[in-house]
Amino acid sequence: MKPANFLLALAFLALATSFAIAYDPSPLQDFCVATDDASSRVLVNGKFCKDPDHVTADDFFYSGLNVARETSKQLGARTNLLTVDSIPGLNTNGLSIVRIDFEANGGLNPPHHHPRASEILTVLEGTLYAGFITSNPDHRVFSKVLKAGDVFVFPLGLIHFQLNIGKEPAVALAALNSQNPGVVTAANTVFGASPSINPDVLTRAFHLDKDLVTKLQKQEWVNPSDLNSYS
Repeated sequence: MKPANFLLALAFLALATSFAIAYDPSPLQDFCVATDDASSRVLVNGKFCKDPDHVTADDFFYSGLNVARETSKQLGARTNLLTVDSIPGLNTNGLSIVRIDFEANGGLNPPHHHPRASEILTVLEGTLYAGFITSNPDHRVFSKVLKAGDVFVFPLGLIHFQLNIGKEPAVALAALNSQNPGVVTAANTVFGASPSINPDVLTRAFHLDKDLVTKLQKQEWVNPSDLNSYS
């Protein structure tokens, strides 16, 4: 392909991509409330749009985020992430919100990342050690000790964490710029994969003894939002 034609093709590809990821479903409607009704005519970001005549205020509403949830015995933390599945009116608005409860003295929201969102965290109560790690090749750690009223940003796709270093329970709220940001918890994903990853992969990747890797793979791994880990 000639250089001029190649550049032209790239330009068209970039233009097509920009249209494909646009959030606005239509200039003729203000919102696209999610519905499972496949008879709806519009499909945006994997969700059908409810007929605007059937939309109510409840589609944009959720009650109870002020209520603390029981924390995981394994992690000492609990996340309550509200996505488009919880609030249909979030559809196409690129937003979600999460409440995180931490036990005193070590409650942990373990290293994880959101493949489709950046995040801004606000501490409401307690003292958290929070930070993120940059990508290859530097792996720089940006961390702060956060107290009530402090805010910290976790950039898109980067691994981040929060640890309660205080003697009292802690609470934080975070907003994410995706209606369905996704969560990939690092340890759970690698050691709790189903079916298990060949231990030779993890032995070499993590510089661990193979017996330790197989032992880790046999352990129970839970997510901070896993309802099965609370009791």
